[in-house]
Amino acid sequence: MNALRNILTVDIARYTAALLAVGALIGLAVTPALAGPTFDAVKARGQVNCGVNTGLAGFAAPDDKGVWRGLDVDVCRAVAAALFGDATKVRFVPLTAQQRFTALQSGEIDVLSRNTTWTSQRDIELGLNFTGVDYYDGQGFLVAKKLGVKSAKELNGATICVLAGTTTELNLTDWFRANKMDYKPVVIEKNEELAQAFLANRCDAITSDSSQLAAIRASFAQNPDDYVILPEIISKEPLGPAVRHGDDQWFDLVKWSLYAMIEAEEKGITSINVDSFKNTSDPSIKRMLGLTPGQGKAMGVDDRWAYAIVKQVGNYGESFERNVGMGSKLKLERGLNALWTHGGLMYAMPIR
Repeated sequence: MNALRNILTVDIARYTAALLAVGALIGLAVTPALAGPTFDAVKARGQVNCGVNTGLAGFAAPDDKGVWRGLDVDVCRAVAAALFGDATKVRFVPLTAQQRFTALQSGEIDVLSRNTTWTSQRDIELGLNFTGVDYYDGQGFLVAKKLGVKSAKELNGATICVLAGTTTELNLTDWFRANKMDYKPVVIEKNEELAQAFLANRCDAITSDSSQLAAIRASFAQNPDDYVILPEIISKEPLGPAVRHGDDQWFDLVKWSLYAMIEAEEKGITSINVDSFKNTSDPSIKRMLGLTPGQGKAMGVDDRWAYAIVKQVGNYGESFERNVGMGSKLKLERGLNALWTHGGLMYAMPIR
């Protein structure tokens, strides 16, 4: 009797699990993501309000015609392309480091794409959701070669310019304390003022993300080669876009817009050749480009959402190259920002 009861119990459990699995599959097949307040508001407004830097070459800065360019800017355009099929439907809101989080929390912007470091405090206490990493960076120091300094450990007693309201301030304090060194901070509000203070000899060094130091050096009108970024990297700075807590549909759209750019590079799909894949037999590419329907419906957008991103904005490698890579003034190596298949950390979650 006990043996029969055990068999029936196991069979019922298996039957129940099977029904739940089938129900889940059916639900996934027919149920789009629940509408969210930010997603709906952006769609009704007809444009994405995107918070960016006040002016940082390679990441977010207006060109000589007033058109915003940069790696972070391209993420904003990718989101607009995914939602509207039009990458131009973005309003760029320049923000200082101190303004950026309040602007996002208050609803002034829909997404923050402003070379912002993903940290636990920002993720948890500030109520932000980081949607991925668009640049892996680390904090360093920029000095004039004439100072004769070869290592950051020679900066004991130095005066150092640093941006207000950043992780850079905290990292600077921690690193000097850990190395039993002293320094005098000169706290600056904006990137432009940071460079001006340094060139006016108000400080011996600038500390910031290494990519930002490269951008500052490239902006010097005279003799940028007279300045050097010291070899020490004193922190991890995973930079990426962020949205508010409380709207999973919007979070999903921003997250997968970034992943689509990375996935496109992994698949060798560019803004130039994307149309040549219309007859592809690769199931993963067909899903990504909307040739197999369903992916877009689940997110509340057109099935060709990723195609629009690649066609209008490009893949991650294209964006990197023209904004911060060898095709730009910054001429940064891919390094950690190379694809995972080429020794870097860039890795897209599967679009399936």
